[in-house]
Amino acid sequence: MKRPTLLSTLVLIGLLAAAFIAAPFAHGQDWAKAALAKSPRHGEWVTVKHGDRAVETFIAYPESKSKTPVVLVIHEIFGMTDWVQDLADQVAAAGYIAVAPDLLSGMGPNGGRSNSFEESTVREAVGKLNADQITADLNAVADYALKLPASSGKLFVAGFCWGGSQSFRFATNRADLAAAFVFYGGPPEKDAMARIKAPVYGFYAGNDARIDATIPDTLAAMKTAGKSYDPVTYDGAGHGFMRAGEAPDANDANKKARTDAWARWKSLLAK
Repeated sequence: MKRPTLLSTLVLIGLLAAAFIAAPFAHGQDWAKAALAKSPRHGEWVTVKHGDRAVETFIAYPESKSKTPVVLVIHEIFGMTDWVQDLADQVAAAGYIAVAPDLLSGMGPNGGRSNSFEESTVREAVGKLNADQITADLNAVADYALKLPASSGKLFVAGFCWGGSQSFRFATNRADLAAAFVFYGGPPEKDAMARIKAPVYGFYAGNDARIDATIPDTLAAMKTAGKSYDPVTYDGAGHGFMRAGEAPDANDANKKARTDAWARWKSLLAK
């Protein structure tokens, strides 16, 4: 029997270590994938084209006999994950057309999207996306969704983590928004706030000093600009509680924050 060489042993150890490191996040998405698979609602992937861009977008439809508003969902720093699709389906369950673009479309290896990246590189790729490209992609997807036969013509935007910051920024660039929902994301530049037309609602975690530190200045800047900004902080919750609070291993604080935030979000959507 041939004994393994030192090199082959080291390679095996490296592969096992990489799998172990990737496992927590990948495993954390399994429940979301399973939930989506059981959904009775219609979900589909479409390609939204504008200029030289093709944006792969997940759409979830509510079971409704009448036309419904559109909620543009902006993914986390992790890109388009199973949880984002599951979240979009939950928005549809609440009675809205949910459209969730993969903003890494065409940016991955061989022109792929989020799922073509290694987990270790996807966050860096999202962080390096061009701001003008993001705005153009979001506008194109929003315009596409508003023209759907089932759309009522009313548009909301909601984003999470990195996407929360982008939802706030999108409010500075989209005049026809009914409201923007910022889940634990940072604010746009103060000068840009003057362009905001829609009310902005913030959802923040109590144990998230990095983001929470921006709230006082944002409150002051939005007030000076004469804009509507209503932040709520959920005590004990951590950054990413909308996802973490749904996971099988969720702690009580994240579970409660997610439940309370969902109730508030749905109430605001129904206004």
